[in-house]
Amino acid sequence: MKINIRGDKVLLTDSIKEYVTSKLNKAEKYFGDDSNISVNVVVRVRGRDQIIEVTIPTKHFTLRAEESHNDLYAAIDLVIDKIERQIRKNKTRIAKKLRKEASHDFKYEQIPDMETSDLEEKSKIVKRKKLSMKPMNEEEAILQMNLLSHDFFIYKDSDTGNICVLYKRKDDNYGLIEAE
Repeated sequence: MKINIRGDKVLLTDSIKEYVTSKLNKAEKYFGDDSNISVNVVVRVRGRDQIIEVTIPTKHFTLRAEESHNDLYAAIDLVIDKIERQIRKNKTRIAKKLRKEASHDFKYEQIPDMETSDLEEKSKIVKRKKLSMKPMNEEEAILQMNLLSHDFFIYKDSDTGNICVLYKRKDDNYGLIEAE
């Protein structure tokens, strides 16, 4: 496992890099012998908060977690716990979906079992909604999303005819996902 640590407008000391590396090496037990897995860690500051973002792209899926805290070491602990929770929570889903293909990405015997009844109760669909999408431009979609007080909005782009998902980012800007 290769760990790439970088600071975004933050100077990272050797002790911070060693702490992140030691914590991520503990999570290495969940992955197989694949040394091609690279972990990308970005540390940045927003106001008083220390933000750490960990992304682990594998061949078949990507694990990503982000945490912010006043103390960087606490944020590191929280983000590692979040990654491990994602692995445990999705263990059965990954095993079912990618049983043959991802068998060498994870060591399933190393992942502790969670109560399957709890997972089934938490992960069921509780609401379905059908949308009639009229074509609109990005500005109108932003206006509609803000009027509805939603974090995201799905619409059909009037220029391209593609289905788009507009979403509000944590930095109060907008993101756009466009299907082709």
